Amino acid sequence: MSTNSNNDPSCPDPGKASSMPDMQKSRDDRNIAIDKVGVKDIRYPIVVMDKSKEQQQTVARINMYVDLPHHFKGTHMSRFIEILNQYHGQVSIDRMNTMLSDMKTHLGASSAHLELEFPYFIEKQAPASGARSLMEYQCRMQGSLGEDYDFLLGVTVPMTSLCPCSKEISARGAHNQRSAVTVEIRYTDHIWLEDLIEWVEECGSAPVFSLLKREDEKILTEQAYDNPMFVEDVVRAVTQRLLKVPEVTWFRVACENFESIHNHSAYAMVESSDANSRG
Repeated sequence: MSTNSNNDPSCPDPGKASSMPDMQKSRDDRNIAIDKVGVKDIRYPIVVMDKSKEQQQTVARINMYVDLPHHFKGTHMSRFIEILNQYHGQVSIDRMNTMLSDMKTHLGASSAHLELEFPYFIEKQAPASGARSLMEYQCRMQGSLGEDYDFLLGVTVPMTSLCPCSKEISARGAHNQRSAVTVEIRYTDHIWLEDLIEWVEECGSAPVFSLLKREDEKILTEQAYDNPMFVEDVVRAVTQRLLKVPEVTWFRVACENFESIHNHSAYAMVESSDANSRG
């Protein structure tokens, strides 16, 4: 019996792969270029810089895209995963530029895009009891590389907001709700996620915690009552705070209030075209 693995039908002949037709490289005559093509919603472990513990391991949902010239029928989807696996254990903010460059090179593209969304955990201490617990924040990193490199850092911060109108017109209490403030920034020097989250949390009626005792609930309820804010107030307060950070060159702030007495949400958004123009 021959020991040549090529005689075994279960062992593919490596020479056959090179002789297979490459349909992605075949010509397309419709003359339509594609801005983004690639793979979406890959779950993959990444490393995020942690202000107190140096690094934090988490799992991201990753999107990877490149542009496609009009004359090519398709792109090679498997190459996205190959590139990602080359950075196994090293997918992080300081390697995004290199990853994007590899995507352009290996896929023959003129632009590449990389999007990561992931949970980030910060230990918080309740205001009265001192009870410690982990609070989850949804964070985003978006990088693009064409002729220039562009990077956005984003986070969604939950908070409490109490309605000024309800407080003013009601004899007993005021309605409040949980709000979600989403901030995206461009910056010139490193900004910690912890700092960005803290800046945003300062701008609500009261912060949110994952663990509270009764004495904590009392303090936060009274804090919110003493600090009523419309959705418009929240985005303006966050805008004022970000304008004080010289490293931030651009930002977008959006707030959604999940209303407690309405069957809809309230929403407001501010986008700064040039945060360096500071009034």
